[in-house]
Amino acid sequence: MIVLDTHIWVWWVHGDSHLREKQQQVISSTEDDEIGVSIISCWEAAKLVEHDRLFLPYSTREWFAKALDYPGVTLLELTPDIIVESTSLPGSFHRDPADQLIVATARIYDVPLVTSDTKIQLSICRDNRIKTM
Repeated sequence: MIVLDTHIWVWWVHGDSHLREKQQQVISSTEDDEIGVSIISCWEAAKLVEHDRLFLPYSTREWFAKALDYPGVTLLELTPDIIVESTSLPGSFHRDPADQLIVATARIYDVPLVTSDTKIQLSICRDNRIKTM
């Protein structure tokens, strides 16, 4: 299993050129296993649409239905363990709550997080409990 950061999930679904070749390969190779998408990524994407920072080809509900139906995708719910883990990230971790919950999800599942977010990469490069791609 891998966990996709919100922007990676959106880029993958849209075939966006921002998705690096290595990220695409990792996602493709995991389609037969499990590609985790945090429920927080749904909220984050909906908020981006609300604030005109993300434009979808159809309604948000329709987009979610299609994007969550991609091969291998599993919607990962929030759990008390994930919530507690999000408050236990290294002190240098940046303060975005959505990112904290997504990173905590990958930590709880003990799987790599696919992200291009440099704030996340810099924050967790000192944390050997998670690997980013």
